[in-house]
Amino acid sequence: MKNKNLPEKVFDLLKEIPKGKVTTYKALAIKAGIKNPRQIGQIIHTNEHPEIYPCHRVVKSDGTLALGYKYGGRDGQKKRLLSDGIKFTNDKIDLPSYLFTFLL
Repeated sequence: MKNKNLPEKVFDLLKEIPKGKVTTYKALAIKAGIKNPRQIGQIIHTNEHPEIYPCHRVVKSDGTLALGYKYGGRDGQKKRLLSDGIKFTNDKIDLPSYLFTFLL
């Protein structure tokens, strides 16, 4: 993965997150070798193919949803996550139950 540019790395990693699981901006940044997790948000906001690169599966480290989801805001992201089988309690995901761990 070292020869790819950052957006390619991030989009390839998004494809690893299975239905029914989520990751965090921070975990995705660490795996992609990016120092600032906010850069993940900027990259995934350029996603033109959410059906291929499931950017809706990236959430904040506290299990909440970020404001700027490109395809319908928080409501759109929540709808997609619910259809993936992710459950919410008080608008929060129980990360220990749903967090995807990338292989080293």
